[in-house]
Amino acid sequence: MSSVLLDSAKTETQSPRHGGESVAEVLRAHGVKFVFTLVGGHISPILVACEKLGIRIVDTRHEATAVFAADAVARLSGTVGVAVVTAGPGLTNTVTAVKNAQMAESPLLLLGGAAATLLQGRGALQDIDQMSLFKPLCKFCASVRSVKDIAITVRKALAIAQSGTPGPVFIEFPIDTLYPFHLVSKEFGVKNPPKGIMGKVVTWYLHNHLKNLFAGAWETRDVSPLPVHIPQATDNQVQKCIELVSRAKKPVILLGSQATLPPTPADDIRAALESLGIPCFLGGMSRGMLGRNSPLHIRQNRRDALKDADLVLLAGTVCDFRLSYGRVLNRRSKIIAVNRDKTQLLKNSDMFWKPTVAIQGDAGSFLLRLSKGLKGHKCPEDWPQSLKAGDVTKEKANRGKADEKTDRHLNPLSVLHRVDELMADDSIIVADGGDFVGSAAYIMRPRGPLRWLDPGAFGTLGVGGGFALGAKLCRPESEVWIIYGDGSLGYSVAEFDTFTRHKTPVIALVGNDACWSQIAREQVPILGSNVACGLAFTDYHIVADGYGGKGTLIGREDEDKLDDIIKEAQKETRQGRATLLNVLIGKTNFREGSISV
Repeated sequence: MSSVLLDSAKTETQSPRHGGESVAEVLRAHGVKFVFTLVGGHISPILVACEKLGIRIVDTRHEATAVFAADAVARLSGTVGVAVVTAGPGLTNTVTAVKNAQMAESPLLLLGGAAATLLQGRGALQDIDQMSLFKPLCKFCASVRSVKDIAITVRKALAIAQSGTPGPVFIEFPIDTLYPFHLVSKEFGVKNPPKGIMGKVVTWYLHNHLKNLFAGAWETRDVSPLPVHIPQATDNQVQKCIELVSRAKKPVILLGSQATLPPTPADDIRAALESLGIPCFLGGMSRGMLGRNSPLHIRQNRRDALKDADLVLLAGTVCDFRLSYGRVLNRRSKIIAVNRDKTQLLKNSDMFWKPTVAIQGDAGSFLLRLSKGLKGHKCPEDWPQSLKAGDVTKEKANRGKADEKTDRHLNPLSVLHRVDELMADDSIIVADGGDFVGSAAYIMRPRGPLRWLDPGAFGTLGVGGGFALGAKLCRPESEVWIIYGDGSLGYSVAEFDTFTRHKTPVIALVGNDACWSQIAREQVPILGSNVACGLAFTDYHIVADGYGGKGTLIGREDEDKLDDIIKEAQKETRQGRATLLNVLIGKTNFREGSISV
């Protein structure tokens, strides 16, 4: 009806303003510092307006990278990450990255172009049903139908992205809601109307449609943030948990990525965990929460620890494949589960485990309240000490495997140990790969909170370039290391061009074994064939050179110089140049489980 009945609000037909300005004003009011994009005509007004307001526009070589970068910014900054892409294939290219953000519970705003309102469904360029694609992936989807609705729609989307269980939201902008009235009128107005009554009807309809599209567009509107709702445990729930923990002799905490979400600062969570004195297994974004060498951080023998524990606190950790769907939990243990999402909170509790207390609430805030209620109480020291002793024994054995010679090339475990020893204390580690990265997860130790980025439960390959880009922009003073398998590198090696153009020097460590080894390890013995698993010892370092970076090939002959090569790469990045270390590695028998908990 809005296209037929004339909106009573004033339409300023001579105004040079456009809808992109409304988007930019809201983003600036919400503290958005970066917008990631791959440019397209549908979305140009948003990009130009954002740049004019001081929001940095960072263009990538693939739309998925733009979304991955926005995801990383959301995780590291505590704000909403923003990506803007063009209509049709620009948006379809983001689907995997948006799904990854959904499963990783990252607050992310995706803005997409669309065909003009009058032309949707009529065969316009890149016109598809975008809403149907994103409704299953996003907490909120909207299609803007008039310029005056832009501000409130973006404000609402940003609040929803951060409320409850964080996640992605999507807004599509038909091209005629973003450009100035005079251009839209020229493009979509009646040029040669049919004669007679039909011509008059068409002319009248189009005239009203354009008037309604811009009616009230430039009236003053509130652009400030809307309230964000974060679920919290009740006082009674916290008190019950205080009583359970105080009686436990062998408690264990499994900390998941949710514990790092706002509003609780990571340093406060670390202090709470140290006050409780309970041994912790850290997964996902919570890796590094206790620093590099905390006596409370247990890295090995998790299954055995869970069998012995008399109380398990699942703080943002989910009983999915990473915990064998809950089967690793001792049925005699008291189990406290805290999660913002009700479905995740109770996942598989109908089959393999039962929570003693299930709390739909924020894990970080809960830990602070639990610690406060247990002030003066500490877990019996012999329990974490015994688990730590098991850690030392297991890691000593693993360290011995790093000293073994492989049939050819370098031992990947040895390479990872050297990098872990030499990386700066402020380093951020981005994990993108399978076999090589799985080993890295057990060897490399983030030095502090929010210094580890992996895809999360979706296990997506290709996050490396985008995650590293977002991380370096958020923490320009930090070393950013991408740990790549040679398979996963293929997804985002072109982003070395982006690192060069946007002066975001990172270090990529590529474990090059010319194989999709994580698949081959099982495919070959089970099915007797290596089909589709083989790659080549490709000169990835030359590719990095071509994109303006600094590439280095490292083979067995360089083993004695490895430390010097790593230090040289660090020096290159400090001087502003992205580097890639193409490390030829051999096969080992080292195998561990999933990297993300």
